[in-house]
Amino acid sequence: MNRKTRIAAALAASSLMLSGCYVVPGPDGQLWHVIPGHAPASGVPPYPTGGAPGPVSLNVRLYPANESATQTGVLTGTVINMMTGKGRFQLNYKGEVLNGEATRVDGDARRGVASAFGPSGTYMSCEYQMSNPRQGAGTCTLSNGATYKAHIGS
Repeated sequence: MNRKTRIAAALAASSLMLSGCYVVPGPDGQLWHVIPGHAPASGVPPYPTGGAPGPVSLNVRLYPANESATQTGVLTGTVINMMTGKGRFQLNYKGEVLNGEATRVDGDARRGVASAFGPSGTYMSCEYQMSNPRQGAGTCTLSNGATYKAHIGS
């Protein structure tokens, strides 16, 4: 076997080993699982699916919306969108980690509520609207009356 043939064989073997399923954004903002070499069926979007989209981690930024909230400034947190109408919500408020969940409102795939609670009794309630699975906005209120405008995603 000459050198060019060995290089071609090595490249072919490498591409076969690396040709697993991967994820790309679809035309509707959803994540699509793509299997290389599999053509989509008739009527299916150009991104063939290999199953339901997996969870997506989203950054959340909360901007003060009243006098009480200005004492802390901008807060940051994360939401893990499970792509099932549910999510996990977490943020740090004055050194206390609040954990909770986000749930879409029944009958409306874009609107939802989120709640989080901390070990010393601090809690937060939010209402939000998603423009797509990776971006949304809403309002959050803490147990001390501080109100924030929430920006979800990039």
